[in-house]
Amino acid sequence: MLATPARELPAGEAAWAYELKWDGIRAVAHIDGSGLRLESRNLKPLTATYPELHGLAKQVGASPVILDGEIVALDDAGRPSFQRLQERMGVTAPSEAARRAAITPAQYYVFDLLHLGDHSLLDLPYTERRRLLEYLEVEGAHWRTPSRFDGEGAGAATLDTARRYGLEGVVAKRLDSTYRPGTRSKAWLKVKLLEEEELVIGGWAPGEGRRAGAIGSLLVGRYDDRGVLHYCGGVGTGLTEAMLARLAERLTPLRRDTSPFAEGHVRRDAVYVEPRLVATVEFRERTAAGILRQPSFKGLRDDLDPRTVTGEAERVDLGG
Repeated sequence: MLATPARELPAGEAAWAYELKWDGIRAVAHIDGSGLRLESRNLKPLTATYPELHGLAKQVGASPVILDGEIVALDDAGRPSFQRLQERMGVTAPSEAARRAAITPAQYYVFDLLHLGDHSLLDLPYTERRRLLEYLEVEGAHWRTPSRFDGEGAGAATLDTARRYGLEGVVAKRLDSTYRPGTRSKAWLKVKLLEEEELVIGGWAPGEGRRAGAIGSLLVGRYDDRGVLHYCGGVGTGLTEAMLARLAERLTPLRRDTSPFAEGHVRRDAVYVEPRLVATVEFRERTAAGILRQPSFKGLRDDLDPRTVTGEAERVDLGG
């Protein structure tokens, strides 16, 4: 179940609960007597990538359980960092996954309970699912159940907390909402402190200075409903040396002679690629021509098909 982007907190505060929004990857955990199985939102297996989460099965017990939550990696200040989580993604070899887990351990933040014992909980209201989740006491070295907040002033207070600690924003959930897998529902609303969008990489522009001859900025775009890729600008901020090396390794085999963008030749010095990779980009606003202002690269999204990157930008509260 996915949240609908919103510019502001919902009216009728008493009908909603509020959770902090975490900057990671969505994951559903299937637990039974045989152990733990983790899947991404598009059913990509994640179990081997995060061995430090396997102990969650023992902590929950033998009764079948399905949990919904977010896998995150924390920075030095204890905030979720998508860039750090990038260091863990896609690694399935046991020895390498264990090595990276020791260097950049992951956390699983659980916020919903979908199945318990012999019973599906999908048709129960949010309040009852949360009550049962809290009864499970999902708390450990690498997993926890973050707090949810409701009551008078809870929405504004939660958004202020997100702003104060540099978090992504807030998810508001109707207290009476049932869980609808695969649905982007208005019963869940996400209010983010910056705009963010998944965009397709169609090439890069060479850098200058210490980046001379290498990737300086990524050329990104998104598809319209006719399957045409439109240019949204260049993204050079937020690219670490490690990520630049990773991007070069993955983009070089995809090189092509012509621009994949409908706008044609975007830059004379551009190196174009087949539009196979998806990036998450954070930005302040979009111009009338669709170009991003103050964009910053946050990471690659291996769990998304580039052809699905067609939605409108998430318009959110930029805060005060």
